[in-house]
Amino acid sequence: MSKHEIARVIGVSRNTVKSIIKNGAALHIAPRSDAIVVSDEILTQLYKDCSGWRERMWEKLTDEHKVDIGYSTMTRKVRELGLGVRPRATHVGDVPGGEMQHDTSPHRIKVGGQMVLVVTVTLYFRYSKQIYIRFYRAFNRFRMKCFIHEALTFYGYSAPECIIDNTNLAVLRGTGKDAVMHPEMESFARRYGFRFVAHELRHSNRKAGEERGFWTVETNFFPGRTFASMEDLNVQGHRWATETRANKMRAKSQLIPAKAFEHETAFLAPVQAEMPAPYVPHDRRIDQYGFVAFDSNYYWLPSGAIGMAKVLQYANEIKIYQGRRLLAAYALPVEGTKNKIFPADRPHGYQPRHTENRSGDEEALLRSHSAALSAYLDFILKGQGALRHRMIRQLHGLYRRLSPTLLDRVIARAHRYRVEDLRSLDEIARLLARDDAEFIPAVTCDHSYEERHEYLEGRFTDPPEIESYEHMTGDCDE
Repeated sequence: MSKHEIARVIGVSRNTVKSIIKNGAALHIAPRSDAIVVSDEILTQLYKDCSGWRERMWEKLTDEHKVDIGYSTMTRKVRELGLGVRPRATHVGDVPGGEMQHDTSPHRIKVGGQMVLVVTVTLYFRYSKQIYIRFYRAFNRFRMKCFIHEALTFYGYSAPECIIDNTNLAVLRGTGKDAVMHPEMESFARRYGFRFVAHELRHSNRKAGEERGFWTVETNFFPGRTFASMEDLNVQGHRWATETRANKMRAKSQLIPAKAFEHETAFLAPVQAEMPAPYVPHDRRIDQYGFVAFDSNYYWLPSGAIGMAKVLQYANEIKIYQGRRLLAAYALPVEGTKNKIFPADRPHGYQPRHTENRSGDEEALLRSHSAALSAYLDFILKGQGALRHRMIRQLHGLYRRLSPTLLDRVIARAHRYRVEDLRSLDEIARLLARDDAEFIPAVTCDHSYEERHEYLEGRFTDPPEIESYEHMTGDCDE
């Protein structure tokens, strides 16, 4: 054996191997005379007192216990005692048809020239190393079901177990071996011939192949590629995972995932391509123009139906039913599309009742009232986002109800005490109007009404009979 290999097998340095070979049996390796001994009890107690922070342990060891020890030496001794070392997850061999793994990971990438946060979702077959990938802007239980359906119907097979972390998208309560899956997800998995299995808490290396897949995405898929949209990102990701990566030989095992998956299919449960896709039902009312509102968009029904409708939301489309009759089906627009009407080429020009209504006119009117009101608008609208429209309309309602003098006093007081809740402005107005007589408007009566023709004509009518109401103004004994 070479000196390098001897040193690696025995676990000593190459210089030690050279010295032994040179001197033979005459070489005597004595223990170090300057070795620093630290009792295990002291290190264990310091680890507990310092909550595992090794740098603080080293400071207390050198300052309080007067032990002149190097930081690396102390950390080695801590590792030898097994302090802070998490036990490795149980090793599971690569058995054909044994299991598949599912996980998500956030990534910040540039899509359409802007940096956005996407959720990378993968399904990984442990034995064949085959992977299916898709990217979402947001991920929930419904999209988890849609993704698994899409992946399993694409490959046509499923493993008996799907290893997941302790995500609440599938786990109802508990962790690890004590995890209880949500009944909805148990029923969903049963349709495809598998069951969800949660690994132990903080044992992400139980699905190391899945975690390694995310690293490959970060270092092999994202670099050097540009994505015009989320659709373009998913198209390129699908082609990379199912074609490029699937037919590329693995460096260590010399395994090609696509060929290994062909061998593994004999041990997997078949999944029919005609399996019904997951959907979520929504109840909607058809408005007077024949539109149904869904996710801030409007969809026209050409059948002339009225009343209630059932909207079935699928992964990429919606279907609108009334009873058992399909009224219309629409592909879902690009994520983030709001206040749009579909289809754009409908045969009439009617518009739905609830379309986009901005608050720009109300804001301009309020700012033109006074500089104080404009400054208060800047104060309450800072960082509000979509809520700014509601706040502007609430303040505009107050503007219409109060006199200009009272409004200025209310705004000045609210801004002075940094009042952001607009409901409190009504209370401030009541307080000022009750305590200050100057806010009671002086009512002026224009007596010119006595010269009007209608008034003069009314003088000749019979006086009203008010005898029946006299008891209401008198004292009542009861």
